[in-house]
Amino acid sequence: MARPDQAGKYGLFGGRFVPETLMAALYQLEQIYRDAREDPDFLRELAHLQKTYNGRPTPLTFAGRLTEHYGQAKIYLKREDLCHTGAHKLNNTLGQILLARKTGKKRIIAETGAGQHGV
Repeated sequence: MARPDQAGKYGLFGGRFVPETLMAALYQLEQIYRDAREDPDFLRELAHLQKTYNGRPTPLTFAGRLTEHYGQAKIYLKREDLCHTGAHKLNNTLGQILLARKTGKKRIIAETGAGQHGV
């Protein structure tokens, strides 16, 4: 996980604004995430949820006409549209929920884009 430099910057142009009152929670979340990504049980549960609830991994579909048109290479389409929400939203939310559960948190706020999926 990228850490800021001494000036608090990420890379050449990077930066962030986080209210000081949230810093302790963010440091806690960072440590829990580092532990979780090395925890086989956590990874197994996340993979199970991604498969049974989110329909992952999504299939590759051979695009015969595109392949024929462009030649040179076989072209495949990754069918993300077949996921429950058709996007990355649920991937993020499932991981956040599992991390929250590891910390004993009872509430979670997760990004849902326009919110039309009710995730």
